[in-house]
Amino acid sequence: MIKRLMGSIRDNKRATILTPVFVALEVLCECVLPFIMSFLIDGVENNDMQAVIIYSAVLIVLAVLSLIFGIASSKMSAKASAGFAQNLRGDLFNKVQDFSFENIDKFSSASLVTRMTTDVSNVQNAFSMIIRVVVRVPLMMVFSIVMAFILNVQLAWIFVILLPILGCILLLIIRGVSKIFNVVFKKYDKLNNSVQENVKGIRVVKTYCNEEYETKKFDKASDEVCEGFVSAEKRMAWNSPVLQFFIYLAVIAACICGTLLITHFWNIPTDLTTGKLSSLLTYGMQILVQLMMLSMILIMISMSVASARRIVEVLEEESTITNPEFPVCEVANGDIDFENVSFRYAKNSDKNVLEHISFSLRSGQTLGILGATGSAKSTLVNLISRLYDVSDGSVKVGGVDVKKYDLDTLRSNVSVVLQKNTLFSGTIKENLLWGNEFAGDEEIVAACKAAQAHDFIMALPEGYDSYVEQGGSNFSGGQKQRLCIARALLKNPKVLILDDSTSAVDTKTDALIRYALKHEKPYLTKIIISQRVSSVEDADQIIYLENGKILAQGTDRELLDHCIEYRELKALQNKNSGGDKNE
Repeated sequence: MIKRLMGSIRDNKRATILTPVFVALEVLCECVLPFIMSFLIDGVENNDMQAVIIYSAVLIVLAVLSLIFGIASSKMSAKASAGFAQNLRGDLFNKVQDFSFENIDKFSSASLVTRMTTDVSNVQNAFSMIIRVVVRVPLMMVFSIVMAFILNVQLAWIFVILLPILGCILLLIIRGVSKIFNVVFKKYDKLNNSVQENVKGIRVVKTYCNEEYETKKFDKASDEVCEGFVSAEKRMAWNSPVLQFFIYLAVIAACICGTLLITHFWNIPTDLTTGKLSSLLTYGMQILVQLMMLSMILIMISMSVASARRIVEVLEEESTITNPEFPVCEVANGDIDFENVSFRYAKNSDKNVLEHISFSLRSGQTLGILGATGSAKSTLVNLISRLYDVSDGSVKVGGVDVKKYDLDTLRSNVSVVLQKNTLFSGTIKENLLWGNEFAGDEEIVAACKAAQAHDFIMALPEGYDSYVEQGGSNFSGGQKQRLCIARALLKNPKVLILDDSTSAVDTKTDALIRYALKHEKPYLTKIIISQRVSSVEDADQIIYLENGKILAQGTDRELLDHCIEYRELKALQNKNSGGDKNE
């Protein structure tokens, strides 16, 4: 896990190495200061002004050097940790971009957001502490213990004996806290999921007056996170008072023993002076305070370990769909062939979502797909652009199995327009250029005219430079769908898939879009998924799906003759359409 995370340091190696170097120099200066201070105090006590001046000058130099090294280590640490977090967040984002739908299904979007924000921040803080404080603490403790023994062996043992006792107590506290954090971060995912769903569906929430229900759901998720942190804090609360108790106990013991030694109460020969006793107390405080700092570091690291595991889980997730060793980098035409295709989401699942699907579609032809909700219509077309891989059988585009194509090549030649496609913040033109960043104004206008979007765009005050709010919230559903169709056409694909992507437009506009596609893009293979029979009745071939199987297949005339379900659906929709006209 550590090795995988360290791979994100990259261009921050220099700052990462320099930070502990400057920390070590800072610690060295700080540890020498009390030692010199002992001579200064003895000089004052002995009225030796020359010694006072010399040692004062040395102390000032050491203090200045300590300040310089401290500033340098802070600067390098900030640069290293911020750069590390930036790289780590980028690695996570890039990894997610390469995931197949199967991989994405494994992680919820809320969980991925938590991992790229909260978890990365926790790991960043831990990394900053490791390269600074984790280096500082053992160095400070070792230097302080060595200096304490140099000053007086008897008193130094007081501080050393306490170390294993305190270490055991800290381990008991941290062990319990670490388990709690592993659970808390999973609850964080639920909290973020609640927020994400509520914000995304705020219109639905308000329409159904369900604000109170959503608030209760959020409060429940928030309370679970709060309870987890409170439980951890209760355990951590023992940390500070226990350490302080032992620190004061050690200082009191050192003061009493030191006084008895200096006054020769025990008649033990000693070179201990008032200055040395003062420095010993300083070193003792440094040793025990560093132990307190170590406990805080261990708590922070134990919290970050849970976050690190979640991050590495994503980084080590291998995409189930990858490029072949020698990929085909050109799609010859828009021919599509399904040969006895079956598909299941999970490899160990007993039930197929699609079963024994076979059909052929020649370049320039149109395929219509009908079926009830849950009949796997969208899943079927996702196999064409290889968003999922078939479980059995094969899918061919241009006469080549999709598994043999370079993924970018395949997906550049197969445009998919979803029912709820996404528009991004920016201008209309910027959104359209997602389809082809090199498209000229004439190409953009032509695509928008084919998608029946040009007229409403030109009716806007700023035309193609009109601003699109996040998610396209300032446009109607039908307008967003037409913009997404235009964006897909700008890719100049060989296959265009419209996945119920005209559901929000009226039947007249739907017919105009299909007419434009047929006459202006005759070379384009079109697959139209729809709930409207009128949207697919002119198709060269229609497939009626039921529970992932082909119930009927043929032209509109053939399905009317042989498929009761198709005939009843068309009659029902024609009746409803006629009723609307009469009204």
